[in-house]
Amino acid sequence: MQQSTEQLLARITVSPKVMLGKPAIRGTRLTVEHIFNGVGGGLTYQQLHDDFPFLESADIQACILYGSQLVENERVYSVTT
Repeated sequence: MQQSTEQLLARITVSPKVMLGKPAIRGTRLTVEHIFNGVGGGLTYQQLHDDFPFLESADIQACILYGSQLVENERVYSVTT
């Protein structure tokens, strides 16, 4: 079942009491950063799921969506030397 942007982003929570406020998958201490590092390092969904059985494919999709929205409005300025 395809989830809406809002439904996916609801999977990501930020709380100063969990992982020092880093974005994490709701109800867990598994951070978006950890998922990025795993996927960026070549881990498959199955490998991540083997390590974290509670992880759903929609959680990974939510992490990617969350990250894409962070950089979507990023501004890059040219600095001349």
